[in-house]
Amino acid sequence: MRWMLVVVALIAFVAGGMFAGGNALVRDYFYREPEETEQLSLLAQAAPDQAVMGSRAIVDIVDQASPAVVKIDTRVPATVREWSPLFNDPFFREFFGTPPGLAPSRRGMGSGFLFSPDGYILTNEHVIRGAEEITVTLTGFDAPLPAKVIGSDYDLDLAVLKVDAPKKLSYLRLGDSDQVRVGEWVIAIGNPYGLDHTVTVGVVSAKGRPVTIEGRYYDNLLQTDASINPGNSGGPLLNLRGEVIAINTAVNAQAQGIGFAIPTSTVRPVLDELIKTGRISHAWLGVQLESVSPELAHYLGLKNTAGAFVRVVVPNSPAAAAGLKPGDVILELDGVRVENPEKVIRTIRTRKVGETMEIKVYREGRTRDIQVKLGPKPAQ
Repeated sequence: MRWMLVVVALIAFVAGGMFAGGNALVRDYFYREPEETEQLSLLAQAAPDQAVMGSRAIVDIVDQASPAVVKIDTRVPATVREWSPLFNDPFFREFFGTPPGLAPSRRGMGSGFLFSPDGYILTNEHVIRGAEEITVTLTGFDAPLPAKVIGSDYDLDLAVLKVDAPKKLSYLRLGDSDQVRVGEWVIAIGNPYGLDHTVTVGVVSAKGRPVTIEGRYYDNLLQTDASINPGNSGGPLLNLRGEVIAINTAVNAQAQGIGFAIPTSTVRPVLDELIKTGRISHAWLGVQLESVSPELAHYLGLKNTAGAFVRVVVPNSPAAAAGLKPGDVILELDGVRVENPEKVIRTIRTRKVGETMEIKVYREGRTRDIQVKLGPKPAQ
């Protein structure tokens, strides 16, 4: 009987040891002391780029940035079918009403953000294009404020607005998009479908994307998988320091998780000019280009499809003055090979008005060099 008691005691001792060991294991591997948790929190605040998604870094950034994000409402005047001048006649409309093709004034909306405390707002040009009335809704104001256009640029799709407010306003700082790395977390804030101050989170998927959207060519966009929808245009794309690294611009309707934004590296060099003069002076060649198809290359006698085919030369343009002709194929710009029309566009955008370029073209079976002095691009 005594030996049975000894066995029971021994079993109880072993079981107790295993239980205590298990507690120690759980404590050591799955539990953090309060001081260690505080240390991790302080580390995340000191280096927000390293903060994990489960931290409050995103929440804090959104709280700080949201008051500087604005909703932009526009009213665009009626449009008329070009083939019928009668539609412009008020007597015609008085007796026959609104004709087919004449739309009433339509409303538009988008996003923007304050970049100075005195009411200057950045947004996309396409958000305010053609608007005869612009109002801006700001956090802390009972009613929208009227806004005026300080400057806009079609090519870069940028616009600066100004509102007059009775107090200093919250604003966002422009960060350095050149320092952004693919894979970094980003936050988009805007007004998709009128749902103001909607927040989405994602990563930078790619940099330097060339994209053509509704005939407008962008040569240097950030790509992100943060959700961007209609109404987000013009809103900020933020890094984990709460800085604007890009302006949300477009979404690929045929795909999920593909949005595009204009980086601050495009905005910074032209912002002062846009504010001071109301426009940006772009160098201009004055041609309409298209790609060289295999069929066209064969017809012209070219060895491959590299180059840019000149479809139209604009009258009185620098190209016309230099002697470029429809049917020419641009092969080189200042000795650099041209692969496609986008290469020509990107190169011209890096030049200044008044600069001279040497263009090698293929014409009627032979190449020739033409010097062109770039002029100012007419306003669109």
